Amino acid sequence: MAGFVSHFTNRLDAKGRVSIPAPFRAVLARDGYEGLYCIASPHAPAVDAGGNELVDEIQARLNAFAKLSPDHDALAVALFGASETPKIDADGRIVISDMIREATGVSDQVTFVGLGYKFQIWEPERFREHRAEATRRALAMLSGQTAPAPAAGGPA
Repeated sequence: MAGFVSHFTNRLDAKGRVSIPAPFRAVLARDGYEGLYCIASPHAPAVDAGGNELVDEIQARLNAFAKLSPDHDALAVALFGASETPKIDADGRIVISDMIREATGVSDQVTFVGLGYKFQIWEPERFREHRAEATRRALAMLSGQTAPAPAAGGPA
């Protein structure tokens, strides 16, 4: 598999930087994206991050709407206008921005979670809770049951 897989928890340094896991950096390098594309997740208290494949997915969603239409502009503001593109330093670190902190609740540790075409940045305890709920929902879906939707504001 060539995408983002597994999960890793890393500690922030004194300057608020954290190392992106080496396997994730390798995927970004193959993808050819300079830096990192980050946007608050619309489904969870996390940040969606990635490179060209994530940006291409967002652009494909936008292409379903006529340019210069209110719907296109609203989606573009939400997905591009609210995004950040932090640079990855020579040691594979990014600075955890205020946007990332506010969206995730991260303080001293970060959990990176692979989702194939993108990865997410989580506060570790929130991820543990989300993972338990996601596992329950996935098992229900795989067994042919309909999993109830999560409560508003809860993990997706």
